[in-house]
Amino acid sequence: MDASMWVAKTGLDAQQTRMSVIANNLANVNTNGFKRDRAVFEDLLYQNVRQAGGQTSANERAPTGLMLGTGTRIVATEKIQAQGNMITTQNALDVAISGDGFFQVLQPDGSLAYTRDGSFKLSATGQIVTSNGSLLQPALTVPSTASSLTFGADGTVTAKIAGATDQQVLGNIQLARFANPAGLESIGQNLLRATASSGTVQQLKPGVSGAGVLMQGALEASNVNVVEEMVNMIETQRAYEVNSKAISASDEMLKFINNNL
Repeated sequence: MDASMWVAKTGLDAQQTRMSVIANNLANVNTNGFKRDRAVFEDLLYQNVRQAGGQTSANERAPTGLMLGTGTRIVATEKIQAQGNMITTQNALDVAISGDGFFQVLQPDGSLAYTRDGSFKLSATGQIVTSNGSLLQPALTVPSTASSLTFGADGTVTAKIAGATDQQVLGNIQLARFANPAGLESIGQNLLRATASSGTVQQLKPGVSGAGVLMQGALEASNVNVVEEMVNMIETQRAYEVNSKAISASDEMLKFINNNL
């Protein structure tokens, strides 16, 4: 295969992958707490035909080299951690994080996962769980006699118990912070998992040491900007077309040589 065809082919693959990333962003435009992905490109190894600074004679060196690129690829998808819009729901079990941090939920295997989706529910035993039934950590149980539930900005959870004068403290929500939240691994169901790249988890009280504060009766919307993604889609489509034309041009050049030489 001609080298130019191979280079253009890598461009087609990379732009197709970028289109998949954009499509996933658009598909999750209404997903609570979703953070959009950005495709990161890198160039591939170069063929060093002539070394820059190489000796061209006894007293002269080449001022520039001859290095032929071999194409591109997508090396990473980076999550953009910008805050999404706050949507008021008036639901007492909906809690949004304003600022940095993640809710902690218990997985079936006993490990912790992390999420920005605060659309909580009550289980049959009164425990606060996610929409998929995963327990919020630290675990909180709401008494069946509770008439109202309050999530404080600092994570304190209280309930008004029938027949009692004062609010009863049920517990405290702690937020997880990471040195590199972009290094978290997405595992679906609005959940993320810690990796070696994300750094050690810090469990903090909301509003302390850089952790965000809680907002009851609201949810954080996806931070996907539809207009921006549409522009990225058009840009990707044009780049794909240009790489396709490069393959067609190389094919025409080879065809000319075969027919005329």
